[in-house]
Amino acid sequence: MILTAIDYVIIGIYFATTIGIGFWFRNRASKDIAEYFVSGRSLPWWIAGTSMVATTFAADTPLAVTGLTIQHGLAGNWVWWSFALGGMITVFVYAKLWRRSGVMTDVELVELRYSGKPAALLRGSRAIYVALIVNPIIIGWVTSAMFMVLDETILFELPASTFEQTIFGEGALSVRPWLIIFGTLAMVGVYGTLSGMWGVAVADALQFCLAMFGCIALAWLAIAHFGGPSQLEAKVIENFGEGGTAAFDLIPDFSGDNAWLPLHVFLLLLLVQWWATWYPGAEPGGGGFIVQRMAACKDERHSLLATLWFQIAHYCVRPWPWLIVALAALAMYPELRQSELADPAFNSGVGFPRVMRDLSPPGLRGLLTVTFFAAFMSTLSTQMNWGASYLVRDVYQRFLRPDATEKQLNRASRYASLIVLLAGGVASVLMFGQSVDAAWRLLLALGAGTGAVFMLRWFWWRINAWSEIVSMFGSLVFFLTVEPLAVATGLANSDGVGPVLGPEVKMFAVAMMTIVLWVLVTWLTPPVDSDTLDRFYQKVRPGGPFWKPVSKRNPEVQVDTDVGLSIFAALCATGIVYTVLPGIGNLIFGHYQSALLCGGIAIALTVVVAILVKRLTQVSS
Repeated sequence: MILTAIDYVIIGIYFATTIGIGFWFRNRASKDIAEYFVSGRSLPWWIAGTSMVATTFAADTPLAVTGLTIQHGLAGNWVWWSFALGGMITVFVYAKLWRRSGVMTDVELVELRYSGKPAALLRGSRAIYVALIVNPIIIGWVTSAMFMVLDETILFELPASTFEQTIFGEGALSVRPWLIIFGTLAMVGVYGTLSGMWGVAVADALQFCLAMFGCIALAWLAIAHFGGPSQLEAKVIENFGEGGTAAFDLIPDFSGDNAWLPLHVFLLLLLVQWWATWYPGAEPGGGGFIVQRMAACKDERHSLLATLWFQIAHYCVRPWPWLIVALAALAMYPELRQSELADPAFNSGVGFPRVMRDLSPPGLRGLLTVTFFAAFMSTLSTQMNWGASYLVRDVYQRFLRPDATEKQLNRASRYASLIVLLAGGVASVLMFGQSVDAAWRLLLALGAGTGAVFMLRWFWWRINAWSEIVSMFGSLVFFLTVEPLAVATGLANSDGVGPVLGPEVKMFAVAMMTIVLWVLVTWLTPPVDSDTLDRFYQKVRPGGPFWKPVSKRNPEVQVDTDVGLSIFAALCATGIVYTVLPGIGNLIFGHYQSALLCGGIAIALTVVVAILVKRLTQVSS
């Protein structure tokens, strides 16, 4: 894909604008760490929510969606669509609780909710675990995806220079993506460390708009290439015979040879994954950078609206441009599916940049290149700022320098940002070549079983710090031992080639064992002391029947009485997602009667949710 002068102009304007945002917010970010990490708690909902969705739109996301679609058809995307209910429960039940807590990071909640040395141990260990292990892993696979995009597009068949041939020999071509990527990392380091959360959030909003425009343009080109959506559908069916129709089923056909997605996998994704496992950006009950954005909002109302906009944009606005390109890849490169079936380690996500390379004209090539740089940089800047917030707030300020001045904390924030970025750079090299959707599944299985304790700690007084500690380390132990245990007990057989258990089955097994373990430990260890429980209850005011011992001591506290209404709102909002998704697909492919039915239900549910949002925000205020 050869770039022209106009393409380079578009790319140059984008990078100049991004750096300009960093310098614009430099002085504001230097005030204190509240400005640096949570924007002085002044973000409006639309910036905060757009920043959330921009962060989850990384360079890896279109590739992962393409890989899932090529493997399992549209239904393969239930790997992430299944989190919609958990996300909506976060919106209507947990967003206001997080905002009331007043925390700057989600692990800071640990010492608000629990007490003593176990709470301190949990806070410090989890901060380091997420900042220096989970965060670099995410940066690593995002960078690996960006490498693939560059290698398949602007650097594809580009001859190496004489200098590169002299220095690097035959491997010269593979060096260029790394030079571009690490140059981009350096640029993110500049504007991210300068501008703090305000600059990151504003840049995220700009980057999301650019990235969506580019993906929509590519999807339009893909449809035009085949002469229309019906012709695209026909080509996929032609490539794969009668079974090709399964590629377009959002609810898969589980029978016979047409089963692109097995029934047990679909049920585990839909019924278990959303509440049982922890995944960055889709944490049960909220967490990570989502909580950071909630904390940055003006008030409880803006916190709720920001997370609601995030969920709607995440599941209803973004998917179909990616899905169209993924289906075009199935039509244009049927060998990708055959290679994936023959070798599970093959990365069929490469189909997305190949469509981009083969269909985009001059001018649009620059925009599509900017699309991926925008997606890449929005994720990097958030991971950097979010990871640094743990190192500064939950390690440096909490354990090393509790008496640090704002000037010292601000300086430490910038150093911590660079540490996270450097750790991500190392992980990028170590994770090179890994399949993106495989990395997704790895992190889902690794966090299995922890989701339930994160949700219940707000509503059950008996949960203590040991519950979380055991769930965090127990899930890791079970993740490493469940497959050998399955073989040893005869529950599964190993051929010595592929994994013993599928990723979804492994996730379920790890989750169930982890939940049993942490519940048992909860009852075997002492409860949190009364003073800590009382302070938490008075500040956060959680409702529900499982705070009775605490509520008896604090009869004056006006707790939430609308938990049931909030859950109903979450169910209705999830219904919007699950009707808009097929509705848009049916509209694109000319199934107008089904599209009208889905649209009618979605509109009715939207009216209900709008009424409930108004009522819930009035109650909260």
